[in-house]
Order: sequence, then C-alpha cells, then structure tokens
Amino acid sequence: MSEYLVDGMTCGGCASSVSGALAKLDGVSDVQIALVPRGASKVTVYSAAPLPERAVHAAVSEAGYRFAGRS
Repeated sequence: MSEYLVDGMTCGGCASSVSGALAKLDGVSDVQIALVPRGASKVTVYSAAPLPERAVHAAVSEAGYRFAGRS
C-alpha cells in the first residue's frame, strides 16, 4: 500500500479518472481516494509490489491532474 496526494480533483468523475488510470498499472489491485475538492486528495494504491513513483506520477498526469507527492 502506498499513499499519494493529487491536486485538481473536484468530483467523483475526477476521482474515477485517476482511479482508472492508476488501476492500469501493473500489480495494482485496488485504488481508494479520499476526495478533497479544494485541496490535495489522498490516493491510496494497493499493489503486489511497490510502484515506481514516476509511473504513478505519469498515470495521474495523463488523467489530467497534478501529482503532489507521497502522503
């Protein structure tokens, strides 16, 4: 399990986009998001092995949001 912060998500649709992008990464079994509409949302990613941070950053960016680092 790893926790990250993501800026720019304002609704459930945003969270769904980020969750879907992260779920496509190898080894990811689940993604949970604690949405904070006017701040950094906490994204918890469950995976079989630690994920490269750059892969998480790329997935979040491709979904259209700003990766703000580890929680």
